[in-house]
Amino acid sequence: MKMFLVTDNNDTLTGMRLAGVEGVKIVNRDELKEALQKAMADKSIGVVLIMERFGKEYPEIINPLKMLQGIPLVLEIPDRFGTGRKPDFITSYVNEAIGVKF
Repeated sequence: MKMFLVTDNNDTLTGMRLAGVEGVKIVNRDELKEALQKAMADKSIGVVLIMERFGKEYPEIINPLKMLQGIPLVLEIPDRFGTGRKPDFITSYVNEAIGVKF
């Protein structure tokens, strides 16, 4: 199974291609939907990597795909400027999930 990248940045696409990950650069919502539909339908793709920004800007598209059980797995990754998450997001996530503060 292979990985596939959906990005809005040429540098990210080039870097991932150097690592052996194919992908596509998109510029608008319609292209995002089309790229994700093709990737989700491709049985050779096991992981779809998307930029965190897409999850924030288009949650109505991304969230249902992330909730699907099975293959391909949809993962949000930071862009070249870093993550938009706060530094303690993992601790906050665990606290919220189990209701215990560390």
